[in-house]
Formats: sequence, structure tokens, C-alpha cells
Amino acid sequence: MSRLIRSLIFVPGNNTRFINKAKNLNADIICLDLEDSVPASEKDKARELVREELSDKFMNEVYVRINAPNTQYIEDDIKCIVRQGLSGIVIPKVNSANEIRKIEELIKSLEEKEGLREGSIELIPSIENAIGVVNAYNIASSSERVTAVIFGIFDLLHDLGVEYDENDFISYIYPRAKVALDAKAANVYAIDSIWQKIDDREGLIRDAKFGMKLGYNGKSIIHPNQIDVVHDIFKPSKEEIEWAKRIVNALEEAKRAGKGAIRLEGKMIDEVHYKRAKALLSSISS
Repeated sequence: MSRLIRSLIFVPGNNTRFINKAKNLNADIICLDLEDSVPASEKDKARELVREELSDKFMNEVYVRINAPNTQYIEDDIKCIVRQGLSGIVIPKVNSANEIRKIEELIKSLEEKEGLREGSIELIPSIENAIGVVNAYNIASSSERVTAVIFGIFDLLHDLGVEYDENDFISYIYPRAKVALDAKAANVYAIDSIWQKIDDREGLIRDAKFGMKLGYNGKSIIHPNQIDVVHDIFKPSKEEIEWAKRIVNALEEAKRAGKGAIRLEGKMIDEVHYKRAKALLSSISS
């Protein structure tokens, strides 16, 4: 793996002002939200706004968090947002690998309809309840489209009937550690849960460092002032840096030979991988 997923910031999909600000944020993934931050009365408005904004230019990759698989909104969400400009979809409250496969089939047909390369839309399932934690490895390995999983703390604690205590990580250390471990076993990235207190810099640092020790590659965040803090903690590993260098060297040699994609160490590598590898190498030199 050789890309930056240190930060994934959620941006309300029904707020034009916030979306416009997000276009210039340096978070590794900008995630326009159709779920928790959007009330039911504004789901349709948010869906259309997000579709329109996907055609505009963002500094980094753009994902959309759709509504959960067991809701009435999910099919309309997916049909509306699969278009040029969308890098991937965050799927909340995933319980099983079968939910991912059903979504994948719908996306595949829409990619063809929209003239997109098959497999171009990535998936990031969010693990937010007990059965999801139990099935985390199967979810993370359910599709080649799955590039990462998110650990969602607050819905999980509600499911468990456990009170949240920002100073006590031990009460939920098992599910938090298991999601990171299962992601590693499935060879995908692990993105840790949000830190809710946006003005508590020290708390964010403490929480992010704890997540890093559990094996997380990055953190989901809810405010721009959390980006640099998280980036300072989640730095690329030596292995990721070396892999990125091999990608850049191999693709540049391929381009000189007139090729756009190559197989490198058993993996298909193209322009998307090249851009991500360059971004990773740039992050360590800046």
C-alpha cells in the first residue's frame, strides 16, 4: 500500500458553504456526507447538491458517505452520486460482506452507464456495531474495491450499551483493536474513529497516538483544525515509502515506453497509483 489516508474529513452534504471550503482542504480524503449530518427532510436536496459539486475541482480525493444499507435511501444515493469526480463511497453501519457485494453490483452497472472504468469507484465500509466488529475481516476482504475500513465508536457503544468516556480507552479497546487487526489481515487501510471535541487538541493527540499504536493508518475527523494534528502523527511507514518509490520509477519508465499501465510485483499499476505515490513522497519531503 502506498497512498495517504491519514485523514478523512466529513463534510455535511447539504451545506454549500462547507463544501466550497472543503475544496481547498489538505485532508487526504474529503468525504461529503449524506448520512448523519443530513436530516431526513434534506436528504433529496443534499443528494442533488453533492452530485452537482462532484463535477467541481477539489484539492484531494472525494468520497461520499451514503446512508446505511438497511435504509430506504441507499439505492437513490448510489444512483445519484456515481459519476465522474467520485473516488469512492463510505458505507456506514456495515454488518456483513454480503451488503458490500450487493452494493458492488449496483455500482458496477452504474460505472458502465456513466462511462467510468470498471472498478474505479472504491469502497470504505464503516464498522459501527457488534455484528460488524465480529464480521470485520470478511467485510474488509469482501471486494477488491474495499481499500479501507473505518472504526465508528459512538454507534458501537450505543449498541453495546456502554457509556462513552473520552479518558477511558479501555472500555472499547477490544473492538477498536480488532477492526485494525482485521484490516491489516485483509491488506487494507484502517481509519480510526473521530475525536468529537474539536477544540481539545491535546485530547485529539492522545487519542490519535493510541489509535496509531493499535495499527491504524489514519483518523476520521470533523473539523479542518484537526487535519495538521492528525497528519503529524500518522506518517507513512518505511515500507510504504519504498513501495511508492518503486511505483514512481516503474511508471515513469513505462511512460517513456508509451505505456499507461503496468504490472508491478503482481499488482496492476496505473496513473491513479502514480499520483498517490507521488503525493506520499511529497508529504515526506515537505
